[in-house]
Amino acid sequence: MNNVSLIGRLTAVPELKYTQSNTAYTRFSIAVDRAFVKQGEERQTDFINIIAWSKTAEFVCKYFMKGQRIGITGEIRTGSYTDQNGNKRYTTDVVASGVYFCESKSTSNANPSPTQSTQSAPTQNSQQMGIGEYSNMPSDEDLPF
Repeated sequence: MNNVSLIGRLTAVPELKYTQSNTAYTRFSIAVDRAFVKQGEERQTDFINIIAWSKTAEFVCKYFMKGQRIGITGEIRTGSYTDQNGNKRYTTDVVASGVYFCESKSTSNANPSPTQSTQSAPTQNSQQMGIGEYSNMPSDEDLPF
């Protein structure tokens, strides 16, 4: 079984790109803190490469920004290629099948970026796009606690 669940912070603004066959995709990385910290040392962080395709890629690029917490579910994919110098390089990426908000709307809007202020909130349609079960959570005002 190849399942991955991650929560981390985006290290850069995701950029939407298209393949030659006009399929949307985005590549981005997230910073994931390790759970264990040795006494007297700083917490270690891993930087995980993520690839999202089609509607999931569009969703990420529309609603997430650098520094924002994001949840990812997907699977690990490995690959290899030969670089321009003839050296064989190996890759490990997570292919996202689900993307989730991990901060309340008020937390993620505390320091809006110039592009964020013009974006609208996700619609109920994000659930139908296969983005993830938590993508259309109620607002903070709707919660009973």
